[in-house]
Amino acid sequence: MAGFRDVVGAVTGESGVDHFGDVFREQRRLAAGEALVPLDDRAVIEVAGPERLGWLDSITSQALGRLAPGESTELLVLDPQGRVEHAAGVVDDGASTWLIADAADAEGLATWLQRMKFRTQATVELRVDLTLLGFVDAGSAAARATDAAARPAGTPLVWTDPWQRVSAGGHQYAEITAHPGADLAWRVAIVPRETADDLAASLSADDLAGLLAAEALRVAAWRPRWSAEVDERSLPHESDWLRTAVHLNKGCYRGQETVAKVHNLGHPPRRLAALHLDGSDAVLPSPGDPVFAGDDEVGHVTSVARHHEDGPIALAILSRRAPVGDLIVRADGGDIAAAQQVIVPADAGSVADIPRLTRLSRRPSAPDPRHAD
Repeated sequence: MAGFRDVVGAVTGESGVDHFGDVFREQRRLAAGEALVPLDDRAVIEVAGPERLGWLDSITSQALGRLAPGESTELLVLDPQGRVEHAAGVVDDGASTWLIADAADAEGLATWLQRMKFRTQATVELRVDLTLLGFVDAGSAAARATDAAARPAGTPLVWTDPWQRVSAGGHQYAEITAHPGADLAWRVAIVPRETADDLAASLSADDLAGLLAAEALRVAAWRPRWSAEVDERSLPHESDWLRTAVHLNKGCYRGQETVAKVHNLGHPPRRLAALHLDGSDAVLPSPGDPVFAGDDEVGHVTSVARHHEDGPIALAILSRRAPVGDLIVRADGGDIAAAQQVIVPADAGSVADIPRLTRLSRRPSAPDPRHAD
C-alpha cells in the first residue's frame, strides 16, 4: 500500500504506517469514525468453491456451515492439544469466504488450508492484489471504506469484528457487565490495491490514522490478536477468545476435546489481564517484558499502547496463580508499576460462579473495586 506511505506526514515502521504525525489526535478521530487506518500488517485469503463453508466448519473452531452472505465472524485453527495455531476474521459474500489474518500468519494459514483440502471442492488463494482498511463504524470513514471495498459477488467485502458482544455458541469469562469491547465497532474493508492507492491520493493526514492508533483501541478493548497474545502454549480460554472465535456446541474439530475439557472440567493454566501502567517516567515496556508480583515472575507483557483517555496500558499473559493485585513490569528503562484488572479469572470455566460487575472507571490509577479493603 505504497500510496498511504506517501501521504505527507506518514511515519512508517516495520509493519506499515505507524502514524501520520499526531497519535492521540488520530486515536480520537479513529474512535469517532472520522479516520481510516491502512492495515499493512494484515492480509487476505480467499476460499472459494461450493463446499467451502462446510469444509471450514469441519476443521476450525467456528460454526460456519450456515454463514450468510455479508455475515461476519472469526475462527481459530487449533492443534490436537487445543493450542492456537492460526486465527482469522471471516466474511462470506455468497461465492467466496474471505479470511483476514495477521500478515505473519497469513502464508502459514493458507498453506495449512491447502494441505487440508484433500478432495474438497474448494480453492485457497492468498490475495496479494487486495489490501485492508480499518475503521470504526461511527462516522464518515465508513462510507469511504465501503465505497472502496471490493464486491466481486455484489456484496461489499467489509468484515464486522464480532468482539462487541458474545457470539452465538461462545462464552465470556470476564466478570464485567459493561465490557470495553462493546465500545469498539471495528470494521475492516477488503480493497483492491489500485483503488486503495487512488483513495490515498485523494486524502490528507487529517483523514487517516496509523497502526499505533488502531492498536491502542484494540488493547483498551481487551481484544486478543494472533501476532500479540498467541505463543506456542496459547489456549483460546486464556485470552477470553471463547467470546467470539469458538462455538462450544458445534461438531467435532481438531482440538475440540481440549477446548471442552478446559471449559467444563478445569481452568486455563494462564490468564489474560489488563494493566494500567504508571506513566510518570514516560517509559513504556515492550512485548515480552516480564511481569512480577514481588520477587516472583508471574507472566509477560503481550501488547502495549498509549491510549488517548486511559494513558499507558498493556495486556499481559499471567500464570493462573498470579495474585490479582498490583504488579511490576520489568522494562529496559526500569521497573514500572502496573494496576491490574482481571480479564480471565483464575477459576474461569463453565462451572465457575461468575458475578457480573460494572465496568471500572477509565482512569489509569483507578483501583479495582473487587479488591478494595
